[in-house]
Amino acid sequence: MLDFIIVLCYFALILITALNGSKIKIVDADAYFLSSRNLRWPSIAISTIATNVQGYQFLGMMGSAYLYGLAQANLEINAIQGLLIAAFVFIPMFLRHRITTVTEFITMNLGNHAGLFYSIANLSLFSTITLGAALFWGAYAADQVFGEQLAVLHEDRMMRIALLIVILGVFSAIYTYLGGLNAVVKTDIIQFIILLFGGLFVLIVSVRALGGWEELYVQTSHRMHLHLPADHPTLPWTHLFGLFFLNINYWCANQTIIQRSLAAKNLKEAQKGLLVGGVLKYLMALIIVVPGIALYGILGEGLSDPDMSFPYLVNRYVPIGLRGIILCGLFASLMSTVDSTFHSIATLWSVDIYSNYINKTPSDYQKIRAGRQAIIVSFISSLTMGMILLYLKFENPSAAFTHTLNNLRYYINCGITVMICAAALLLIPNKKKVLLAFLITLPSNLFLQYLLPDMNYFLRAFWVIFISLLIATEGKISNFSSYKVLFQSSSISLSRLGWTLLGSLILTHILFH
Repeated sequence: MLDFIIVLCYFALILITALNGSKIKIVDADAYFLSSRNLRWPSIAISTIATNVQGYQFLGMMGSAYLYGLAQANLEINAIQGLLIAAFVFIPMFLRHRITTVTEFITMNLGNHAGLFYSIANLSLFSTITLGAALFWGAYAADQVFGEQLAVLHEDRMMRIALLIVILGVFSAIYTYLGGLNAVVKTDIIQFIILLFGGLFVLIVSVRALGGWEELYVQTSHRMHLHLPADHPTLPWTHLFGLFFLNINYWCANQTIIQRSLAAKNLKEAQKGLLVGGVLKYLMALIIVVPGIALYGILGEGLSDPDMSFPYLVNRYVPIGLRGIILCGLFASLMSTVDSTFHSIATLWSVDIYSNYINKTPSDYQKIRAGRQAIIVSFISSLTMGMILLYLKFENPSAAFTHTLNNLRYYINCGITVMICAAALLLIPNKKKVLLAFLITLPSNLFLQYLLPDMNYFLRAFWVIFISLLIATEGKISNFSSYKVLFQSSSISLSRLGWTLLGSLILTHILFH
């Protein structure tokens, strides 16, 4: 009961913090969507990584680490590559044009049709899989840890999780609806501190239960490799090719992630925030992946559902009282993703669709109202997708569900990657060919999956993006802008930090090969 009270207090703290920032009536659209473009680097770093670290990392990725070992860390540490490209290539472009959404940048370079398709693709992805998955993981974890206390909601486990999905969705939507980006960033900072504390505690108790850090190399030495054989069905080393492109999509073109950088006070603050975020990704890899490996060393293959790794560690090794704080950390990772996604949907709909196609001369009040209406609609669609994912999970509980969700996301993400690369990197893009390349990514993905069903989905994404980029660029390297034009740093010290981060990533791959 003490743990349950701690969780309730956490929700009260988040709601009070969020609503405290919305007491003053927001009448400026720039304040609602971009926090008046005044964010400093600590807020950018913490809020960006807090948004990135979702419930599926603690459950799905830890479960995948239990199955596949350190190779799962590639999805965390290789984010550094995406953050570096965002910091020194994409964000300077975005801030130079003072855009509010990535769609505006796409429209500038590729035309209205491309911008519309780009915005619709992101809105579709965010309002279904992104939100639905976050709500599902949060509800699933809550039921695993507090099943007995939550039995009052419903005796049937599936119905209980469904009700939790609704409750978590309502809570996050309310304060995002009222407070805008300012409320999101404020709550993200609190939530990051809590999830960091909770994650570090689970890391410590799991390694201690195994017998110490050295036991990772004694009992699970075969799981301490970043690169698995090329024929591995889920995480072959060749998946790094696809991951390279998909990291560009996630860290450079994902409105949910880069909205903090767009709201930066200046380029230096944005770049510093993203680079510090890169350092934090190493810490996230430790917190998320190592406990899963340690649990394998403790149990062997005795866990029937790998996504139970995090709840198992919490229930078995964390004492009462601290257990509630750990679960607060999990909820923090969930809600920082959900509130950020709700807000990005509001921004995309209001700026890209409403202001361009429905009301071309909107007031700030009308923009904010349109964004809030989008939150309500996406709330309904996210609940629907959350229920679908709940059904899929119960249909196949032994699978690493995080990879099932990744596969679904990448059907859309491949096209987004092609478009953002073409808009940013090409000197004079052929708009029709870029749009064609974007549109064929989905059918070509499905065709490759039908033709080569055993091909790893990361590798399939690589070939889809690579072939589509050849079409978009007409296969000519001369169409690309030069490195000197693309790369922009606000200071020599930040350039050095960037190179140091890149060097550390390469060294990590060598050491843990």
